[in-house]
Amino acid sequence: MVQFDIITLFPSMFESPLSEGIIRKAQKKGLLDIRVHDLREYTEDRHRTADGTPYGGGAGMVMKVEPIVRAIEAIRLPTGNTRTVFLTPQGVLLTQEKAKKLSTYSQVLILCGRYEGVDERVLSFIDEELSIGDFVLTGGEIAAMAVLDVVARLVPGVVGDAASVSEDTFSNSLLKYPQYTRPDNFRGLCVPEVLISGDHKKISEWRSLESLKRTSKRRPDLIERADLTDKEKKQLENIKGTERLE
Repeated sequence: MVQFDIITLFPSMFESPLSEGIIRKAQKKGLLDIRVHDLREYTEDRHRTADGTPYGGGAGMVMKVEPIVRAIEAIRLPTGNTRTVFLTPQGVLLTQEKAKKLSTYSQVLILCGRYEGVDERVLSFIDEELSIGDFVLTGGEIAAMAVLDVVARLVPGVVGDAASVSEDTFSNSLLKYPQYTRPDNFRGLCVPEVLISGDHKKISEWRSLESLKRTSKRRPDLIERADLTDKEKKQLENIKGTERLE
């Protein structure tokens, strides 16, 4: 079981995402414990002030250090097996491998930024800064939902079929092979014959080859860091040769 604690100025944004689908079922089964904390509950003035104007001038507001640190220190579990994450466009890019590491912690504590960001001193109380992409959102809440979903499905038991997780895109640094379901013929677009042959060895080989083809064409950067077998390396050479001819 993994406990997720999310610190945010807008807790109501999480109500619907946490009450649907696999995430809801996993909470009911006791596989996930997800708690959303209103940052304003950790302020100490009557106006519940969580932000202030930046020193040195400039546009926008900056999230204050005091309430954030109070929240982190109050919420963090005493066991020590906690990873405290701040979501920011300046962070390290979230990857499947990073998500796997996060899924091994007992507690993942996520801070959602807003406005112009947080007081720099907050980072002294953070383990890691994460980004979900090279773009800017209005706040960290949507990013937090993405991180939660990515990490949660890697927790054992959350996804019913473990093979579904192990065969996911990026699970082996490659994109997933094409998928089909019934009907086998839709307006002349047919399912590859190998998939309806019943020959599981040939199906496995086809999927491996198609995964290589798709990754080579769409994400060649992934190929460069993939741990390929000798057979896959030879297949990749053939694929590149074919692509050059085309």
